[in-house]
Amino acid sequence: MPIFGVMPFSARSLVGAVLLALLAAGPAVLAWRFQDLRYGRQLAQLAQTQAETLNQITQAAALQQKVEQDRRLVLEQQLSSSEQTHYRALSDAQRDQDRLRDRLATADVRLSVLLDADDVVAGCALPAATRTGGMDHGAPRARLDPAHAQRIIAITDEGDRGLIALQACQAYVKALGQ
Repeated sequence: MPIFGVMPFSARSLVGAVLLALLAAGPAVLAWRFQDLRYGRQLAQLAQTQAETLNQITQAAALQQKVEQDRRLVLEQQLSSSEQTHYRALSDAQRDQDRLRDRLATADVRLSVLLDADDVVAGCALPAATRTGGMDHGAPRARLDPAHAQRIIAITDEGDRGLIALQACQAYVKALGQ
């Protein structure tokens, strides 16, 4: 008996309706399936391309890092060699200064200065004749007091060390600039 004027569906008509719906939706499902496969292939190709690009970028970065490490190693070796050279020069200059200072202290060596024979204004009247027994045939000289000589040697020592340090700094800057 119909309720509210609607006839009840039979199981056969329900199955028929479902089959009819499936037949009507079949082309849409097939189209959806085809697009799914096509987009899946495109996404796979895109992922592969992206992976290859990322691999190339990684290899380029690794190569650049290797180049930078090699450059840094060369620079460190240059700086080490330069440092050893300048340390040796500083040690040699210090040893020479110490030896000269010792020779001045033992009176083995005396510092002297050249005198201007024409400079009478300074109050240094020089003898007109040279000594007969002297070995020095050069310009007249005056010996310095040993204490003054020690101070002069100390000044030249500081100057030598300053020049050596300047050369080391210049070599360092030059090595960094390469």
